[in-house]
Amino acid sequence: MSKIYHHPVQIYYEDTDHSGVVYHPNFLKYFERAREHVIDSDKLAALWNEHGLGFAVYKANMIFQDGVEFAEVCDIRTSFELDGKYKTLWRQEVWRPHATRAAVIGDIEMVCLDKDKRLQPIPEVILNSMMNAD
Repeated sequence: MSKIYHHPVQIYYEDTDHSGVVYHPNFLKYFERAREHVIDSDKLAALWNEHGLGFAVYKANMIFQDGVEFAEVCDIRTSFELDGKYKTLWRQEVWRPHATRAAVIGDIEMVCLDKDKRLQPIPEVILNSMMNAD
């Protein structure tokens, strides 16, 4: 995997269930936001608008090790690697403040598709953006 990128996420009341912990599907939203920051939202929008290309989740596997609670600010740690010319593999982890292990671990496989949902090679401009992200 590549370097680790950090993205803070504030946990709001609306993110939680009746017990005050994050409702599990919301972690997919947090992961999506963090990936968008790595790739660059402007480049993603241009890719779709100018070339009709985008990314879709092909496979997602999540492990829940600890509950994340309302009002916490968590660190979404993201790394990725290429898996051929069409697919990227993402390791994403949710870290609570002062934790000794990740609360949630997500392994996400993304593919590049055109508007007709056909596999397309990941464009060089996106690869460069990902490799040079801060």
